[in-house]
Amino acid sequence: MSEKSATVHWEGRGKQGVGKISTDTEALRSYPYGFGSRFEDDRSGSNPEELIAAAHAACFTMAFSFACDKAGFGTTLVDTKAHVRLMKEGEGFKISRIRLVMQARVPGIDQQRFQEIAEQAKQNCPVSKALSGVPEIVLEATLQD
Repeated sequence: MSEKSATVHWEGRGKQGVGKISTDTEALRSYPYGFGSRFEDDRSGSNPEELIAAAHAACFTMAFSFACDKAGFGTTLVDTKAHVRLMKEGEGFKISRIRLVMQARVPGIDQQRFQEIAEQAKQNCPVSKALSGVPEIVLEATLQD
């Protein structure tokens, strides 16, 4: 079993407040986030949705590479970008869609098998499972030469 953690420290009220995100590995160390980086165009900090996007892209990419390896195909490169859509819902907000866009080089695989493995990886990666409450998770997988 594996357990990872992150901490957040928040100071201030609502929109004026500022948080700092840290991870055990120190990949993030007191990294700022707040209203501006979440709902406006302030790029000086992060936000929960981009962190979810990073986690989902990383998990899916690893799951895909491992699944290809298990099926007898070695990946030479896999690039994935995740787009997380946050929408207003009533008085609050909701993540309504995640779109994974992946391009990969997998020598010797045909298009059908590539798509099957990619879809299985999307369904089975732990972060996809954790995000099962998101109404729409789509995958655009492109096999490169």
